[in-house]
Amino acid sequence: MAKKAEVDTRFAVPKKLASHGPARIIAMCNQKGGVGKTTTAVNLAAALAEYGRKVLVVDFDPQGALSTHLGVIAVPGEIATIYELMKGTIKDPHEVIRKSPVKNLDLIPANIDLSVAEIELVNEVARESILANILRKVSDEYDVIIIDCQPSLGLLNVNALTAAHGVLIPMATDFFALRGVALLKDQINKVQERLNPALKLDGILVTLHERTLHSKEVLDRLQEAFESFVFKTQIARTVKFKDATVAQLPITAYAPTSEAAESYRAVARELVSRGCAP
Repeated sequence: MAKKAEVDTRFAVPKKLASHGPARIIAMCNQKGGVGKTTTAVNLAAALAEYGRKVLVVDFDPQGALSTHLGVIAVPGEIATIYELMKGTIKDPHEVIRKSPVKNLDLIPANIDLSVAEIELVNEVARESILANILRKVSDEYDVIIIDCQPSLGLLNVNALTAAHGVLIPMATDFFALRGVALLKDQINKVQERLNPALKLDGILVTLHERTLHSKEVLDRLQEAFESFVFKTQIARTVKFKDATVAQLPITAYAPTSEAAESYRAVARELVSRGCAP
């Protein structure tokens, strides 16, 4: 029988909400792949839902990994996705939103069709604000909307940053990931200056963390460079996240008493304690 993980008591369990909405929108961004971005989007959303928050996750990556993780295989031509909303062939987001296996957690799926959106949207008027206009139609129905961005710095990510109130950066503790955070911070600043003055950096979440000298050195440099932006909670590398992906469930549902599940509950509590989620 698996041992139940110890509860991180540094952050209080969020109080129940008397009502829902309007949503705080969080862009999950990192232009470097393989840093646990989608894993964080899915599991943080599930943890917030577990605490009674109504959450919508938006798969904004043509790979569709977040959709698959929640059991939605968005076959082109068979399932409506964020692409149809971005293109305008579907106007109402409710026609695209799907229920997940987790209570209080809904999904707008994506698939490979989204990869052509950047090309098609180049000549559109106010092309940077298309996603913001879509999410505005459902914002009052949710407490948190999490956008899982693709690993790039292109037009889709600019749309996500323009729509968002905050940015959460998952970062693995390796040197190259550290360099990428500085580039992403520059893009956040540009969007803040030109398109979305209300945008803020919610924080940097250390993921895939290992107890090695290299990881410790990178973590020390990260904390030195970004100080209070670095979450106190850290996500350790474990095979359980891959197992949960195969099972098409968040870790909080697949292995609810595991340290991996508890770590994302702690992230959810810390996010609320920072004022970055209701």
